[in-house]
Amino acid sequence: MKQNMLSPQNAVILIIDPQEKLLPKVFEPERVTDNIILLVKLAYIMDLPLIVTTQYAKGIGPIVERIREKLSEQSFLDKVEFGCFNNKVFTEHVGQLAGSKDTLVLAGIESHICVMQTALGALEHDYTVHVASDAVSSRTEWNWKTGLERMKTAGAIISSTEMVIYEILKRSDSAQFKEILPDLRNSAT
Repeated sequence: MKQNMLSPQNAVILIIDPQEKLLPKVFEPERVTDNIILLVKLAYIMDLPLIVTTQYAKGIGPIVERIREKLSEQSFLDKVEFGCFNNKVFTEHVGQLAGSKDTLVLAGIESHICVMQTALGALEHDYTVHVASDAVSSRTEWNWKTGLERMKTAGAIISSTEMVIYEILKRSDSAQFKEILPDLRNSAT
């Protein structure tokens, strides 16, 4: 049976398409932005691989500034495919993380399109998929929830940003926990 527990040894954080022309239009954009920022901070604190994608940046624009300013020298993988696993460069990049990195933590937009298609592709490639449900959204609440349900039915684990953070950190007496704790106390979720 496949291990579903998140750990620093198995997790990759994947942030999908939080771009200027679309993120402000999704259901509860501040919630999504705040939680993506928490996951980015977790990736840096725990030295986790972090992949950030854009969907046709030429048309939809760059990553929103509040998120982009938290990404230190992060290059973005631009794609035109909705599902990341349909993009050859992405698939090669994530494949280079192979070995113990067999779990993807997904965040971004839109829940029922790019996030869902990426989750399905990851499952087909035998990854364990955790979806931070409060770090994803769609233009409508209906599509956000429908996307989450479709991913859950397909075998993805639906979590929350705090569930992901606490599961990866494992303990409260670490320097990493103390570093992220002020952000957790200030989060709205």
